[in-house]
Amino acid sequence: QVQLVESGGGSVQSGGSLRLSCAASGYSYSIYSMGWFRQAPGKEREGVAAINSGGLRIYADSVKGRFAISRDNAKNTLSLLMNSLKAEDTAMYYCAAGPVFRLNVPDYTDWGQGTQVTVSS
Repeated sequence: QVQLVESGGGSVQSGGSLRLSCAASGYSYSIYSMGWFRQAPGKEREGVAAINSGGLRIYADSVKGRFAISRDNAKNTLSLLMNSLKAEDTAMYYCAAGPVFRLNVPDYTDWGQGTQVTVSS
């Protein structure tokens, strides 16, 4: 059974930084595209960043230059370094895996349980 487990969320002041991590198990992690998504209360889930097995990356315009996604195929881990955080970054953040390298929620088949990020202004 595929499992994705996020960690690293928390509360931080505006301008601060956080690093999210995702541990993957149960399948051949290295062949999948991996992504970070977020969902704020009352809003739809949206893509934040994705990385494919070869290391190519895509970012949502709202986080370009502030967030950095990375993966370690040997350790089956995915990370998201978030800098210059803003109040509007507050959301539940989810790790996901899927066969298509896009920042599109329906393209991802496996999801973690989420980790909360709260940014206070």
